[in-house]
Amino acid sequence: MAAKKGAEQSRLGFTLGSDQVSFELDESVYPLEAIYGACYLFLDRCYVYLTRPKAESVSVRLTSQESADTEALDSLAGEFANELLAQALRAKLSQSTARIREYYTAAALRAATSAPSVDDLLAELESEELLEDPLEIMVPWEEKQGDGSESKDG
Repeated sequence: MAAKKGAEQSRLGFTLGSDQVSFELDESVYPLEAIYGACYLFLDRCYVYLTRPKAESVSVRLTSQESADTEALDSLAGEFANELLAQALRAKLSQSTARIREYYTAAALRAATSAPSVDDLLAELESEELLEDPLEIMVPWEEKQGDGSESKDG
C-alpha cells in the first residue's frame, strides 16, 4: 500500500505525508526530556520539528532529508518510537537512582575535604624519624659497591 506524494495517510497513531511523518505525544506518557533525547539522536537522519498544539502535548514532525517512500517513513516512525521508549526508560532510571548518585557524590566530596593538607603532611614528615634507613636508601651507590674510586684520586 503505497502513499501518493503529497497525500496524507494516518497509520497507527502517526500521519504520513510527503517525505514526512508526524505524530502527537502525551507528556504524561513521554517526559519532555525523553522527547528531546530521541529527537537529538535523529538530527543526523531527518529534520525534526516540535510544536505544542495544547498543554501537556508535543507534536513531532520528522521530515526526511531526501525523498522517502511510505516504507522508509514507516520505518523512521518505528525507530523513533523505539528510541522514545528507550529515552523514557533512561529518564525513569535516572530519577530512581538520583539518591544513590547524590549519596556517592557527597561521600566523595566528604572524603576529598577530609584529606590532609600540605601543611599537615609536612608536619607529619618533620615529626618522623627520617634518619632511620633500614634499606640503606640514603647510602651513596659508590659506598655500597666499593668500586675503588678513592684509589684513582690519590
